[in-house]
Amino acid sequence: MKLLKNFGKLLKEGKVKTQTPNKSRANFLIQEAKKTRLFLKKLIKNFEINNENSNSIIKLIYDIIMELIRARMLLNGFGTTGVGAHEAEVSYLKELGFSENEVQFADQLRYFRNGIIYYGKILDKEYAEKVLNFLNRIYPKLIKSLQEKNV
Repeated sequence: MKLLKNFGKLLKEGKVKTQTPNKSRANFLIQEAKKTRLFLKKLIKNFEINNENSNSIIKLIYDIIMELIRARMLLNGFGTTGVGAHEAEVSYLKELGFSENEVQFADQLRYFRNGIIYYGKILDKEYAEKVLNFLNRIYPKLIKSLQEKNV
């Protein structure tokens, strides 16, 4: 896994574009993330995390995190598309004041989620539980970050 680039550098390289802030799209993403999180809680309550559903759990958690990051970026007038978009979104966590460890874990999650999607990587229950614990730690911070923008 390569070193995550700085958000400012990604902006200069054109991986991140400035745009008009888009509050309605940001609100949509926030609501989707909240709905997915409620679904995730019900899923885990009814089925618990196991090796058979760990990839699905990890992908849901990744989607929740990324939707909240994208929402904050949209509110601040940033957008990403194409190759490197997810890397730029993860890098944006630094701009929001997340710790280096949190950013590195999010980048690792990005890398492993891509492994699931593109290379058929199977991740286990133990990693899915780590990812869930990570979500539970950063979700309140992401929501607070969005509330600071009066969403």
